[in-house]
Amino acid sequence: MTTDTPARLLQLLSLLQTPREWPGGELADRLGVSRRTVRRDIDRLRELGYPVQATLGADGGYRLVAGKAMPPLVLDDEEAVAIAVGLRAGAGHAVEGVDEASVRALAKLEQVLPSRLRHRVSTLQAATTPLTSGDGASIAPETLTVMASTVAGRERLRFAYRAKDGVDSRRVVEPYRLVSTGRRWYLVAYDLDRDDWRTFRVDRVSEPFATGARFAPRELPTGSAAEYLRQSMYRRQETYEVVVTFAADADVVAAKVPGWLGVPEPVGEGRCRLRATVGDAVEWMAVRLALTGVEFTVHEPEELVSAVRELGGRLSRAGGVGGG
Repeated sequence: MTTDTPARLLQLLSLLQTPREWPGGELADRLGVSRRTVRRDIDRLRELGYPVQATLGADGGYRLVAGKAMPPLVLDDEEAVAIAVGLRAGAGHAVEGVDEASVRALAKLEQVLPSRLRHRVSTLQAATTPLTSGDGASIAPETLTVMASTVAGRERLRFAYRAKDGVDSRRVVEPYRLVSTGRRWYLVAYDLDRDDWRTFRVDRVSEPFATGARFAPRELPTGSAAEYLRQSMYRRQETYEVVVTFAADADVVAAKVPGWLGVPEPVGEGRCRLRATVGDAVEWMAVRLALTGVEFTVHEPEELVSAVRELGGRLSRAGGVGGG
């Protein structure tokens, strides 16, 4: 019997977060208390914001349902390890869809993981090899979690950085946002030594350290970190204009292309057009368009048209179409 009320509430909450309906009598037996105590505890959980639904009947039943807000979760050891391993795998490689929110979630989870579970997570990750797309470099999840924590806490960050030309430097920055391009992670931050905004490839960062010094956030020169990163990348490399028409509504295509490519515009019923300035190799851009799973037509540039045709022919031959 659990006599401590907070401990009993946590145990009850853990049971209710299992996707099933719990008869009141079974909950009472599990907790070693009376049904009346179970009803009082259910009321306490509701007061804390947990949407517990009760059903009528001889025994009565309780189920945790979706509410208006996301209440805190209670995880057992196996669940915590599984979530941490999954988030680490996604964070270590800039997998599309695993964005800064996922890294923040990983930072929060690892902050409270007991040492025994941290060891299990590290062991599992070391024993597995993720299958990732693109040529993005691997990143230590700890690097991302430190950065995410400083972004969320508005805390100055210090780290070592190796530039593209191999020059090493030490940086102290006010971190603004982490941005994933689908292949790599970037940090958008205000560089205090250079007194200007900068972008940093996270796979070139080492020894990240949260200094503890707080700062008031500055106004970014562009509307979003993704837009600033895009402009910064284009200033440093040769770019080209892409014009593509998709045989799908704009909202459907927008959900399938990364935000840094821009927003497709409707051009008729069931069709939309995307105009973007990109610096990726045309071969990678051809693959990225094919991964949308939507019929499309490339109008510009001619190099991308040729890359798409070559990719299509290669895939057809690989599937045994067209002989060869």
